[in-house]
Amino acid sequence: MDDICIFLVHAIELEREAARRYEELAESMRADGNLKVEKFFRTMAIFSRKHLALAMERGGFQQLPILSREEYWWPDGVSPEQFTWIGVDGFIDVAYALDLALDGEMRGHAFYQEVFSNTHDPEVKRMALEFADEEAEHVAELQKWINGSAA
Repeated sequence: MDDICIFLVHAIELEREAARRYEELAESMRADGNLKVEKFFRTMAIFSRKHLALAMERGGFQQLPILSREEYWWPDGVSPEQFTWIGVDGFIDVAYALDLALDGEMRGHAFYQEVFSNTHDPEVKRMALEFADEEAEHVAELQKWINGSAA
């Protein structure tokens, strides 16, 4: 990925998709009365919306292209922070919710790290590293939560 505009479109979509999934999960948990897990997913959605705003701000000076689904460069064909609904219902606990979030954040980090490693464009490289570092912080924070909840 050697075009900063294409990179920013991916970053915006990644964060938009993450926020959307967390909000859907929060609603599902609320509907099933699992308020503790709902609160966790709402917090994660807020974090994703903040990251989305930052990505949009960074891209604000650019005329960003509109990509079709097929034009996105996702490793598995879907946004890296999009996670599967398999095994997700109103009875999941916080530990499982944390594991879902950690998996998504790790995939987001791997995506940005891969872009960083493979791009030839210095601006994309700089920004991909910045986004990878942010995702690494999210991973570290979630790991702290997981280790704290296991104690």
